[in-house]
Amino acid sequence: MEKTVSYAATNTYVTLNSLHENTKNVWVVFHGIGYLSRYFVRYFEALDSNENYIIAPQAPSKYYLKNEYKYVGASWLTKENTASETENVLNYMDAVWAAEKIPKDRNVIVFGFSQGVSIALRWMVKRKIKCGQLILFAGGIPNELQKEHLNFLDWDTTQVKIVYGKSDEYLQGERLIKEQHKMNALFGNNLEVITFDGGHELKPEIISNLL
Repeated sequence: MEKTVSYAATNTYVTLNSLHENTKNVWVVFHGIGYLSRYFVRYFEALDSNENYIIAPQAPSKYYLKNEYKYVGASWLTKENTASETENVLNYMDAVWAAEKIPKDRNVIVFGFSQGVSIALRWMVKRKIKCGQLILFAGGIPNELQKEHLNFLDWDTTQVKIVYGKSDEYLQGERLIKEQHKMNALFGNNLEVITFDGGHELKPEIISNLL
């Protein structure tokens, strides 16, 4: 018999640069599967450090990469107990967001890469996080999301950008067509699609050009 318990947990997250009066943009960046936030945040080092403050949450489920038992990666969710695990992640994000105390006059940018796309969207929708930019980089949109779930956003001030490599092995053929249908259904004319020459990879120079 499988049973369930609730308990308190502790997790880390990483920030880059400082939050001060000159900060214009606050990025909340969700890494993909296999990353740790302290390494993922390095992709954002090319941004102007005086104007950009980056918050990189850490996926809770860590594991050894490959069979070397040397390098560690992490995953946000799996198909196992997805609903309850999603709630755990959202509760963690509540704690991160409360701890950071972001001033309301800053431009919030929600960014997800690969598996982090689904987490970024679920957090934004479930917690009604208003943002100036939503950047979904090389990932899939959760099937349960509907256009009405985004009614809290002001489409006059929110930009949505979908970014992926033309050779991305995870976004080809029928899967790419399916994702395009979901993109259009959710965002319609508020959507900008950006492609680049490359595969399933994150490129700092592309991030710098997204502002």
